[in-house]
Formats: sequence, C-alpha cells, structure tokens
Amino acid sequence: MTEIELVEATLAGDASAFNDLVRQYQVAVYNLAFRMLGRAADAEDIAQETFFRAYTKLGTFDLEQKLSTWLLSITAHLCIDHLRRKKAVWLEEGEYLSWMASNEEAPESATLRKEQEREVQRLMETLPAKYRLILVLRYWHDLSYAEIGEATHLAEGTVKTRLHRARQMLLKQAGTVPSLKPVLHPASA
Repeated sequence: MTEIELVEATLAGDASAFNDLVRQYQVAVYNLAFRMLGRAADAEDIAQETFFRAYTKLGTFDLEQKLSTWLLSITAHLCIDHLRRKKAVWLEEGEYLSWMASNEEAPESATLRKEQEREVQRLMETLPAKYRLILVLRYWHDLSYAEIGEATHLAEGTVKTRLHRARQMLLKQAGTVPSLKPVLHPASA
C-alpha cells in the first residue's frame, strides 16, 4: 500500500496499517529524537509519544503533505519540550548511534570516526535546541530548506539563517580540535 492508502486504512480502523507506518518511519523518528536528546532512553520515549500523537491526530493530517515531514515535526516539538523540561542532557557511554557507518573500515579509521562522532555529538549538545534541530533535519535527515520550514513552522529564510548560525557556533565550539576540521568544514580540509 502507498503512504496515503495506509493513512486512509488507519483512519478506517485498520491497526495493521498504522503498524506498517510505524515500521516505515520508526528509524527516522528515533534518530531525530536521539540527535536532539543524546540519550537512547529519552529518544525511545519521544518516538513512542510521537507515534501515539500521530495516531490520535491522524484525522488532522493533510494528505497533500509528506507524512515524514509531519512525523518529524511532531518529534521535533516533543524534543524541544523535553529539553525545556530537562535543561542538561548528557550522552551516556555506549548509547551513541553511528551516522557514518561503513562495514569495510580499517580499525584505526573506525576508531577515529567514532571519536569524531562523539565529539560532534558533544558539540551539538552545546547548541540551543532551535539550532540543533535545524542541523539534524538538514544533515541527518536530508530535508530541504522548504521541508525544514514546513516541519518547524519557520520561513525558509529563517531556516537558512539558523543553519548558518548553527554551523558557525559548531565551528567556534570546535576551536582547535584538528580532527574535527574535515568533519565540520570539509571544504577547507
């Protein structure tokens, strides 16, 4: 079934259709929550709440819109609310998901990549949520400026401005960490 058919079937009471939608989008929803919050347990809670809200509000979903954008919008808002309540979020050892995985890496390359990932995640956690969200949607979910604007209810120009500021903040935070230069600013590497 297509995405629209699954939504319509869910609205007609077919629970298995909604389960198919969850399976289709659970990784994207979880990854956004994890990138925003940095903890697997919190990301799982937010993902679960996202799908609960999506199920209860599916009748308000505009079938002209992309379901992925709508779900990521719900996820983003739940993450921001969570961050407002929690303030400090720490990445726990062993809970980091690889975002540049390769099965054919040499061990030393894999180790360097993991260190870079941890450092980037640490730097991401220093950013205000509104900037972190834009970075995650752009670089981890490959959304266009227009899609980010739709998901966050921001004008496209605001999205571009926040993305630019977020990159500048990351570069400033990175300081003189040479191993991060190719990761955060590949053009100058």
